[in-house]
Amino acid sequence: MSESTNFFEQAPDSPEIAARFPDLHPPFNKTAALTEANRCLYCFDAPCTIACPTHIDVPRFIKKIASGNLQGSAKTILDANILGASCSRACPVDVLCEGACVMHRYNTQPIAIARLQRFAMDALHESGAPLPFLPGEDTGKSVALIGAGPASLACAAELRRRGIRAEIFDARPLPGGLNTYGIAEYKLPLAESLREIDMLAQLGVKFNFNVSVDATKLAALETTHDAVFLGVGLGAIYQLGITGEALEGVTNALDYIAAYKSGEITSAPGRVAIIGAGNTAIDAANASARLGASEVYMIYRRGPEQMSAFAFEYEHAKQEGVKFLWHVRPIGIQGTEKVKALDLARLEVTPDGSLVPITGELFQLQVDLVILAIGQATHTEFLDSGKVKLERGRIVIDRMTGQTSNPKYFAGGDCTNGGREVVDAVADGKRAGIGIAAWLEGQNANA
Repeated sequence: MSESTNFFEQAPDSPEIAARFPDLHPPFNKTAALTEANRCLYCFDAPCTIACPTHIDVPRFIKKIASGNLQGSAKTILDANILGASCSRACPVDVLCEGACVMHRYNTQPIAIARLQRFAMDALHESGAPLPFLPGEDTGKSVALIGAGPASLACAAELRRRGIRAEIFDARPLPGGLNTYGIAEYKLPLAESLREIDMLAQLGVKFNFNVSVDATKLAALETTHDAVFLGVGLGAIYQLGITGEALEGVTNALDYIAAYKSGEITSAPGRVAIIGAGNTAIDAANASARLGASEVYMIYRRGPEQMSAFAFEYEHAKQEGVKFLWHVRPIGIQGTEKVKALDLARLEVTPDGSLVPITGELFQLQVDLVILAIGQATHTEFLDSGKVKLERGRIVIDRMTGQTSNPKYFAGGDCTNGGREVVDAVADGKRAGIGIAAWLEGQNANA
């Protein structure tokens, strides 16, 4: 358990990784930030705020930057999104706030909202100032939060602001979930994820690490806490179900990203193949290129129009030198002890939309590393006893409050929505924190 651990100091110091993964979008200096802030029209109806899942008051925080009130700007951000620093780096703003900017109507570049948000948050971090709000008066109530990812962190912040004790349990040695372990370093460095959590820990959130919560542990937590929040994310990445998957040199995208972020690996072999075409697959492909691979291939059974990755991520991967093989499916991995090659079949689309192999269109790709990125399984098997209602392995919640079919249990993030963005998980956790506080207050009133 840790109430005062400095997580930031636990981030590995790897100059090589830092050099290979510089900021994708370098931070503004003061002059650039002021210039950009003064471009904003400070719209009254603010479509950017509406487009943000946490509804940050974008015009307000930008106007405070323009007036030189950086602490006030950071407070505006944090009031809506306790993980405003990481979201400023990791959010797909092209399809959220910046995508909704009114400047598009005038064929003008949208306001660089994310970089302005980062400017305000970086200034707060660098000043050494604490969070601009304090925990509420102790209510005597406590909540156990399972998982230390963005949903649980946001939920814990809302609880602490309302005087409710929050105790987080996570199977990993560090908090942050995908922010810490699964987002590309050039978007969100591990150290920055941990720095942000250090600030959140100032609210008195308790952390328990290297703790796997099963049905028995969950039942015990239910008896010692007034409510439970489930922020368990998703489980393992799916397997292909082909020969050779147990060979050395086959891994998955999340483990691969976590390994280079932690400094466990600092280079990639010469030829790398990534199976899948989502945003995580692209992060793994780009990482391979930056870690020194001479050839990086992304292999997808459909075409570019069907890939789940955002268009800007696709363009970025092409700039990194990643090659795409469309309408291709792996059918086997060759090698004795280590991966040597990938057997592939070309596919065609039938009139009804099905994918079928093209007769005789088989080929082999020489590779040294195969990275699987074809989606994740659910991670709710410990709830199968009927603790809460599930649909296809996902926890069913009231989207307004985060409450499950079991009134004492709340949930949010990927375990409820199947895997969206960090900011969506934050929004879920925020709503659940407010929902838990309201439910506990109602329990008191009825006592």
